[in-house]
Amino acid sequence: MQIFKKKPLIIAGPCSAESEEQLFKITSTLQKNNVDIIRAGIWKPRTRPGTFHGVGAVGLKWITEIKKNIPAVFTIEIATPQHVEMALKAGIDVLWIGARSTVNPFTVQGIADALRGIDIPVMVKNPINPDLSLWIGAFERLDHAGIKQIAAIHRGFSTIQMSKYRNLPLWRIPLEFTDKYPDIPLICDPSHIAGKRNLVYEIAQKAMDLDYDGLMIEVDLDPDKALSDPDQQLTPDAFLQMLKSLRFKAPDTDTSIFHQLEDIQDEIDQLDREMGAIIEARMLLVKKVGLYKANNNMNDDQIEKWKSIIESRLQSIINSHENKKLIQKIFRIIQNESSDNQNEIK
Repeated sequence: MQIFKKKPLIIAGPCSAESEEQLFKITSTLQKNNVDIIRAGIWKPRTRPGTFHGVGAVGLKWITEIKKNIPAVFTIEIATPQHVEMALKAGIDVLWIGARSTVNPFTVQGIADALRGIDIPVMVKNPINPDLSLWIGAFERLDHAGIKQIAAIHRGFSTIQMSKYRNLPLWRIPLEFTDKYPDIPLICDPSHIAGKRNLVYEIAQKAMDLDYDGLMIEVDLDPDKALSDPDQQLTPDAFLQMLKSLRFKAPDTDTSIFHQLEDIQDEIDQLDREMGAIIEARMLLVKKVGLYKANNNMNDDQIEKWKSIIESRLQSIINSHENKKLIQKIFRIIQNESSDNQNEIK
């Protein structure tokens, strides 16, 4: 199977297979509309116990039965050698290694060993942290195991920064990957980057503008009732409408440089939002200091001593930065505003 030669490759389906009926209906709808691969989560690596971890091996039986009636190509996530063994026995067409697995070389090596000598397409999602070497390492392990049909999935990177996205796209990392390995197809997973269904289209379009080889999008019959990732899944109608709306990049246009600049600007915007939140939090603490001074009738000598302590600490912070003059200006503005606030309280 040379499935990865198709461009654009369209992969779609539910985050999780929840019932045979659900999976059959979605597969039937998507396969009729020229979706190349049906994705269906069987095993779900969840952060906490007690949440829905997928239906497990029974989902493989559902896929086997569906394939008897619908000529669909299926892909599932595998995370252990045991998953590999069961998936191969069930006749799964394409496997993918998830972000939480890619981040662990021991896990990837175990999967590679289980696949040694087997000719099956394998897709690898980027690790959850922005580490290009880890991503490359996963492909090297699969290559050493003899796996030749491989593709990369860009699903974004985890962050504690304030962002409108669930995972930061950090487009420059997958673009750097493609520069190093132009023969490995690059597929975008807008669902996991966006985290919200209303942002899926803009991510998908940007991926197409950057000449990605395909898309992997989560689609469910009733997303709001889905047992996993309900916010980022599309209905079949919304998904098909999105595909019709996508513009595909002309072969002779190169927009990657602009999108790399936009990626950097996105990071600046995120830092600006974070700084705004930090300043808001600081001013709340300043207000608490002012109330404390007022409630405890601190005299002028005590206040001046307190100011000298703060000034000394502030200067040490300023001296620790290369842009001392800029940092000093910013802190002076914040200090003046803090003094005004405290005087109002007094």
